[in-house]
Amino acid sequence: MGVFSIFKKYNTTFWASNTIELFERWAWYGFYMAFALYLVNSKDTGALGLSQAEKSAIMGTGSMLLYFLPVITGAIADKLGYKRILYLSFALYATGFYMIKSFDSFGMMFFAFVWTCIGGAFFKPIISAMISRNTTDETASIGFGIFYMMVNIGGFIGPFFAGIFMQKSWDYVFYMSMVTIGLNFLITLFFFKEPQIQNNKVSLGKNIAQAFYNIWVTLKNWRYVLFLLIMVVFWAAFNQLYYSFPVFIVQWVDSSEIYKGIESVWPWLAHSIGTAEGTITTVTLTSMDSFFIIVFQIAVSALVMRFKPLSAMMGGILVLSGGLMMMFSTQSGWMILLGILIFGLGEMSSSPKFTEYVGRIAPPDKKALYMGTSFLPYAGGHALAGWLSGDIYEKTSDKIYLLQKEIAKRGISLPEISETYSKNDFFNEAAAKMVMTKQELTNFIWAEYHPSNIWLVYSGVAVLSVVLLFVYDRFILRRQQN
Repeated sequence: MGVFSIFKKYNTTFWASNTIELFERWAWYGFYMAFALYLVNSKDTGALGLSQAEKSAIMGTGSMLLYFLPVITGAIADKLGYKRILYLSFALYATGFYMIKSFDSFGMMFFAFVWTCIGGAFFKPIISAMISRNTTDETASIGFGIFYMMVNIGGFIGPFFAGIFMQKSWDYVFYMSMVTIGLNFLITLFFFKEPQIQNNKVSLGKNIAQAFYNIWVTLKNWRYVLFLLIMVVFWAAFNQLYYSFPVFIVQWVDSSEIYKGIESVWPWLAHSIGTAEGTITTVTLTSMDSFFIIVFQIAVSALVMRFKPLSAMMGGILVLSGGLMMMFSTQSGWMILLGILIFGLGEMSSSPKFTEYVGRIAPPDKKALYMGTSFLPYAGGHALAGWLSGDIYEKTSDKIYLLQKEIAKRGISLPEISETYSKNDFFNEAAAKMVMTKQELTNFIWAEYHPSNIWLVYSGVAVLSVVLLFVYDRFILRRQQN
């Protein structure tokens, strides 16, 4: 009865904002979970066939802007009105998804993704602000819990359907995201109430300048800056869930055992999320992270609430590093799934505590400023994640790159990969000349070149962030307290 009475205290705009967030996450993660694959998979599958380095440049730059620009876009929204900026965001999103579907060169894809991320940058500060504006001290805790649940529901449903649609055509994935954003336009039009904006006479330019000045004021706290830099390292490891993991699954992992296990219990589900080859789609496997968060977040939060934020973060990141190890060190689908679960448990323990810690250390009169700058490590983490998933992944774990090394070593002559000679053509002809099946060739490269060693890099980066947090806590914070 008490829970339902709390629900009645939330107004229509609160529920509209949460619904908009759900659909936005549906649209975003529906394509983002598959985006790395779309960029690098063989052209004859409908993908673009770009290199790992080109993929990292596109994803790293765009995603960095997505988390940095809200510093500016938030100031614009405060001046021009939330509803107008939401319409602008949805227009940028929808046209961006269409351009991503339509373009096929590196340069144009770079432009299209950055365009789409700018749309996300306009959206991001508005919805968080609306949840805050439409809750009170009494309703805020549950209200933000509902909001976080909507984020993960959207983050699961979007990739789930994307995994089904991409079996038919990549175009369907982008159409899905466009339609979902269109629904948000209608929800905003009919149910979103514009909050009262202070009508001051300060110009838009001065508003933006003030936003940058506020960042400068906040970042004069060198201890806080050091903490943010450490978190850049953590987010670089975390973001491999999107940058490298889908590619690793496609190139190396056999998920047929998972397919058969699901088929024996729910045949309809296996046929929906599976491929014609009897495997589970990569996007579906990756989206299990969001599914596990939906199921276990409350229990994990209850478990770690007794720990100090930094201690919980360090423990959670260590667990997450173990998940990364399992995710990148095996070809077994079931072990991969277990790795995703461990990764998710680490995420549930560490990520919310990051926000909690920033809120705790912020001076009472600067909490909004500190929360605003807390997005900067996400931006830096994406930039660093892009570099790690580019040249480093390619030279360590990319199947085509490693095969090219083997071909050169054996003196076998094959055409260069091009517009008319795809990555799949190259792999199939190499297998024929080496007198192996495709699976035998994959297993040979796995045994010969050890692409699983990439886990040492990604887990190592995560562990490095734990070490740095420990030093920060033990030798900087405690010395300050003493």
